[in-house]
Amino acid sequence: MNESTSIEEMIEVLRKAPSVALFSHVSPDGDCIGSMLAIGMALEKMGKEVSFYNPDPVPRNLAFLPGSSRVRQELPNLVEKTLMFVDCTDLHRVNLTMAEISGESTILNLDHHISNEYFGHFNWVDAHASASGEVAIALIGYLGVEVDRDIATNLYTAIVTDTGCFQYSNTTANTHRLTAELLDKGIDLAIIHHNIFDQKPLAQIKLLQSALNGLEIHAEGQLATMTLSLEDFQKSGAEQGLSEGLVNHARSIAGVEVAVLLREAGVQEIKVGLRSNLWLNVNEIAAQFGGGGHQRAAGCSLKLSLSEAKQILITAIEEALEIGRNH
Repeated sequence: MNESTSIEEMIEVLRKAPSVALFSHVSPDGDCIGSMLAIGMALEKMGKEVSFYNPDPVPRNLAFLPGSSRVRQELPNLVEKTLMFVDCTDLHRVNLTMAEISGESTILNLDHHISNEYFGHFNWVDAHASASGEVAIALIGYLGVEVDRDIATNLYTAIVTDTGCFQYSNTTANTHRLTAELLDKGIDLAIIHHNIFDQKPLAQIKLLQSALNGLEIHAEGQLATMTLSLEDFQKSGAEQGLSEGLVNHARSIAGVEVAVLLREAGVQEIKVGLRSNLWLNVNEIAAQFGGGGHQRAAGCSLKLSLSEAKQILITAIEEALEIGRNH
């Protein structure tokens, strides 16, 4: 696999491909779904046959996105096809291994995570982009496809969600320039923001209540942890995907540098979301446990009980905070 690829090579592969299967990561968010749909719609404008895959259903707050009903949980035929992975650091994020993919397939990898493993035959990874949506905009431009209102809606959603509505430190001047061009396509900001940010299922609010009930403060106020057990999901009636974004409630506490949400996804299966505010690189924390992401937002999985996972993470983060304070 190549750790770097000329953009022209990836564009040439896509231009020649009669069909493309698009993939996005488990527990889908606005960036992976919006970017994947936008790229797929652009390829269809070029006359390509396109399929969309995600291991999990599209979250309800993203079901308004043009083309979202076409995302399937059944794997497409992986033989002799061009396969494009969007917003995925590695194949495990799609619950796949290289052994499951035909040697005749061409793997394209488009992402913006610093922890990307460059698993594709052709890789376009821009760690400076605020979202994979920014990379998708560049890709569509190179393909020479005109961005219409539906594509723009998907791209705007990708960017607005991964930047926390332009609040996160990954937001740049270029981010605003790109979104201004998307606004020129006539997208409906009111509908987009209403669906993404204003409509919370009651089950999600109940889940937040459980998470806040388990809130703990450590490291002299710099670390906040929240936990969600399988029982919490059952009692609230919430799906696992509804935990997305809850960690930011802990991150917003005054004085907190690092926030952690640990959720029990199964027996001895803990999913961890890490967020930091100003200086701690949580990607390095996640990497200690086989995960990754960005400097201010990362995640990992642990094969431990909820209490064991929480303690090992608290220890690792407290050590990182102590080293940071001393430097």
